[in-house]
Amino acid sequence: MTRSRPLAVVALLGAIAALTSCRAHRPLDGALPDVLAPHEGALVIVDCSSGAMRDLRPSASAEPLPPCSTFKIWNTLIAIECGVISGDEEVFYRWDGKVRDIADWNRDLSLKEAFQVSCVPAFQDLARAIGPERMKFWLDTISYGDGDTSSGADVFWLPAPGRKTLRITPRDQAQRMCE
Repeated sequence: MTRSRPLAVVALLGAIAALTSCRAHRPLDGALPDVLAPHEGALVIVDCSSGAMRDLRPSASAEPLPPCSTFKIWNTLIAIECGVISGDEEVFYRWDGKVRDIADWNRDLSLKEAFQVSCVPAFQDLARAIGPERMKFWLDTISYGDGDTSSGADVFWLPAPGRKTLRITPRDQAQRMCE
């Protein structure tokens, strides 16, 4: 497999960046307010063109954690690279009829819709379609966290009692987006 960056991937990353950017772009060398002051957590901002990084809580951003919903970005990129999905408007999640607590999950969804409502079952289906071998190959290729997928191709990024979960630091996740 090649590590090409198809136009769809670039468009997806651009859309994610646009959605996460609420204010005008500011250079990373400027002062940032402590937006995390009342909360525990990490915030890492990387300028991919220069490599400059702002890390508002270095001790927190160095702690390996399960990626949880942030893994849907990589899950999607890997699916596009493997040809499992081709566009954000196609229906790729067929609702199984099981009523879930989050009402927006109880219908067929396009990639765009599933991404917007963070539909865990949709991204689990996507991971199953990618398959454990291809998923492991790509996680190793991009050096994603500790690479541990031993709990299963459709759950390794989701913490649960008694289940081993892949771990990655917030700093490493932010840096991976620039590669």
